[in-house]
This record gives sequence, C-alpha cells and structure tokens, in this order.
Amino acid sequence: MNTINLLLLILCLVSVWFNCYAIYAAFCFFRNQHPINTHFHPPITIIKPVCGLDPNTYQNLASFCRQDYPDYQIIFGFRDSDDPAIPTVKQIIHDFQHLDIELVVCPRLIGSNLKTSNVANASENAKHEILFIVDSDIRVEHDYLQRVIQPLQDQKVGVITCLYRSLVNHWTTILTAISTSTEFVAGVLVSHNLAKSINYAFGQTIVIRKEALTAIGGFEAIADYLADDFQLGYLPAKAGYKVVLSDYVVEHELTASSLADAIAQKIRWVQCVRVSRPWGYLGLIFIYGTVISALFLISTGASNLSWIIFSITWITRFIMGWIVGVVSIQDQTTKKYLWLIPLSDLFGLIVWCYGFFSNTTLWRRERFKLTKDGKLSAIANA
Repeated sequence: MNTINLLLLILCLVSVWFNCYAIYAAFCFFRNQHPINTHFHPPITIIKPVCGLDPNTYQNLASFCRQDYPDYQIIFGFRDSDDPAIPTVKQIIHDFQHLDIELVVCPRLIGSNLKTSNVANASENAKHEILFIVDSDIRVEHDYLQRVIQPLQDQKVGVITCLYRSLVNHWTTILTAISTSTEFVAGVLVSHNLAKSINYAFGQTIVIRKEALTAIGGFEAIADYLADDFQLGYLPAKAGYKVVLSDYVVEHELTASSLADAIAQKIRWVQCVRVSRPWGYLGLIFIYGTVISALFLISTGASNLSWIIFSITWITRFIMGWIVGVVSIQDQTTKKYLWLIPLSDLFGLIVWCYGFFSNTTLWRRERFKLTKDGKLSAIANA
C-alpha cells in the first residue's frame, strides 16, 4: 500500500471513530439536561441586532415577545434609519404593547464588525445585568428564556450559548442545513464531550453577564473580529468565567436566496473556525469520510479492503447524521434529505480546502480582508 492510500485509510478509520463518538457524545449531552427551577427568573435584556428584512422577520422577532417569563426587556438595534425592517419592528411594538420594547437606531461604529457596533449601541439602553444577544433570524418557543437562563444559578457561569438547527426557505440552503445539523453540531458535541467544557459561543444565542463583558473590555474588545461570537465565549473563559452549552436548540432561518449567497455563508463559517480554532479547523477533515472513502475506493482500484472501509464509513456517517441531526436536535430538513449527506460532505470538503487560502470575506454585501489574528479590515470599493 503506497503512502497516499495509507493516508486515506487512516483518515477513513478516524472518520469512523468520529462518527461513533459523535453518537455517544449526543446521547451523553441530551440525556443530562439542565433541571428547571421555575423560581429562578432574574430580569434580562434581549438585544436583537437587525439589518435588512428577511421572509419571516415578523414571526422570528415576535417569538421573543411570547415568552413565559416575568421580567424582560427587548431592544431592537439598527444602524440605518432607512432599514426596511424598521416598520416590522414598529408593528411588533404596537402588537405587544404590554412588553418593555425599544427601537434603537444609531450609526456609531466602534470597529470593522458592523453587527458588533449595532449590539454595542443597543446595549447602552439595557436596563438589566444579564444580556441575551440573539441574531435576528432566530425563532424560539415560549419556554426559551426560562430554560436557557438556568445555568446562571451558578455565579461562576458568565456565558451561556445554544446549538441550533436551520430552517430552509430555498433549495440552495438545503446542504447548508444538513451541514449545520450533522457537521457543525456533531463537531461541537464531540469537542464538548472530550473537554467536558466549552470556551466559545455562537451568535444564535449568547447570554452574558455585564460583569463578564466588562471584565473583557466590553464590546470594543471584539469589535474588529470576524468571529465576534467566538470571542464572547473565549475571552470570558480566559478571564475565569465558565461558559455553558445549553441543551436548548434554537431555530435559525437560512436566508440565502442564491447559490452564490449560500456558498459565501459557508465560506464565512469555515473562515470563522479557521481563525478562531485552527486545530478544530484541521479536525473538520474527519467529518468528510464519505468523500475520503470514495477516494480510497478509487485509488485502490476497488479492492476488497476499500469496499469494506467504504461501507463502514458510509453506514456510520448516515447513522451519526440521523442520531445527531434528527433524533437529538430534531432537524426536519436533515430528516427529509438525509440521503444528501454525501453531497453535503463533498460541498463541505471543497469549501474546507478553499478556506485554507481565502483571506477575504463577503458580509452583508461588503468585502473585508481577514487578518492573521481573525480581525476584519474593510476593502474599499474600486
């Protein structure tokens, strides 16, 4: 067996191990859910940075207004007074007059990351010491606040974050949704189970104490980073606070309306991983076992060994996709399109390879250069 075939064989075997361990990690994580103390409900402020109008903006934002929680404030932040989503937010304020809701429009910039500037501007109106920073394309159930807040009963916990499943509005985002549920979530669960902790966060939900935010230097400390959500978990962890992964799974609406947008989103995601967790980025290769085992099959001339490896790799990958994506986080897109996992893996592997060499990123139709330490530098339009 030559060197290339040996390398492909090793990658396949590690991929099989990863699939099996991801199944084990999913069972461990979701079996040990945080107990609910209905008497614990500290006042909180939800900060929703909004930019642009998506197909279900009203439904997504309104889901945060229907919470079974006694005391919370919602701040919708905008950078542009002409943003098309402002009338929708005004309608929400009218429809939920019994809630403490504010609309903040402020163009102030504190760094290259426009979303972080938006969050920072909105947070100045926050009345409470616990902040829920949540993307505008997230939808939740009525028990979201009560369930996610639970780990803060431990005073050492400074940050809580959530896994997510994706809602598909266009055929171009199907592969992204499958990748989220069976690639991203699987990787997080494996990492969490191995380390017994987490030291990063996801923008779909970041709960942070103001004291933890102050300890890291406020939003100014992360204002130039592409992976601002990662930093809101990483920096508090370095400052001595615990970061907790909630067992609540939020729904994230994929808004890409073209294949180019879907590819750009995927590239931006792998870039975030590469600059934030380089070793984790290298480890993504083990998720793409279906593609690697096919290459091993071709490279060895379809030998008996390669057929065995190919079969085991594909079987464990599909089982892992079902257990993690369908059973654990209840993703309906993965349930319906499970058979597309190999195509999702091929797409992911191509973008993963491209991510090694890509140092520019497209975000909200603006192009940025990505520096070595993960910061953004705006590229002037020609």
